[in-house]
Amino acid sequence: MTVNDKAIERKRYDAFASQIDKNFEFDSLAEYLKDPYLFYMSCIELRAQADYKILELGSGTGNFTEVLLRTSAAVVASDISARSLEVLASLHNSENLTCLVMDMEELNKDEEFDIIVSAGSLSYGDNAIVLNNIYQALKPGGFFICVDSLNNNWIYRLNRFFHYLTGRRSLSTLRRMPSTRLFEIYNKKFEEVTVTYFGSLVWLAPVLKLFLRETPVSNTLKWFDTLINVKYSAFKFVMVARKNA
Repeated sequence: MTVNDKAIERKRYDAFASQIDKNFEFDSLAEYLKDPYLFYMSCIELRAQADYKILELGSGTGNFTEVLLRTSAAVVASDISARSLEVLASLHNSENLTCLVMDMEELNKDEEFDIIVSAGSLSYGDNAIVLNNIYQALKPGGFFICVDSLNNNWIYRLNRFFHYLTGRRSLSTLRRMPSTRLFEIYNKKFEEVTVTYFGSLVWLAPVLKLFLRETPVSNTLKWFDTLINVKYSAFKFVMVARKNA
C-alpha cells in the first residue's frame, strides 16, 4: 500500500471510530452473512488456551476482540488507527487486553505469539511482507487464523471497484485483496493450511429475499455452496495455517 493510501485508510478509520459509541452488533448481520464469521470464531475457540498470547491484526474498534478475550488468553489488539484502538479499549475493559498502534507491515516480533488472527484486514498490507511477519512472530506450532473476502469472483470484484469509485476503498486494497494464489504461497510457507469457502451466491440474496424469508435464503445459499463445492466463486473464506513445530 502506498504511503498516501495508508494515510487515507488511517484517516477513514479514525473518522469511523469517532462516530460510534458501541461495538459491532453481530446479531444485526443478515443470517446469510454470518456463517464465515461464526466459523472463524469457532476456529479460534477450538485452538486458544488460557495461557496463550494472541495477536489481532487490524482489530479496528474490536468487532471480534471479545471472542479472543473470552478464551482468557493474553490479547494484543493492533491497528493502524489510534482512534479505533481508543474505542476498542473503552468497550473492552480487561486486564488481558493490550492495545498497540501498529502497521501490520511493520510487525517485528520473534516467535512471540501462539495465535495470530485477522478479520478482513489482509488487503491493508503487502501480502508477502505480512505473511513473512506473521510466520516470524508465531511460536513453533502456532496458528494464523483469518476470515476475509476472496477476489476471484468478478461480481464481488465489481462491487469492490464501485466502493473504490465512491471513496469507500483505496486502490491498494483492491490490488491486495486475497485470491486463491495467496493460499498457494501460504501452503509453501506453513506446515499445514486449510481453507474453507463461503457464499458463492451472496450477491443474489437481496433478490431471493423478495420471495423468501431470511432463514430459507440462508439455507438456499449454503445448499448451493455444497452443491458446487464452492471455491473460486466464494465471497468469503476462513484460513487456518499452522507453523512448523
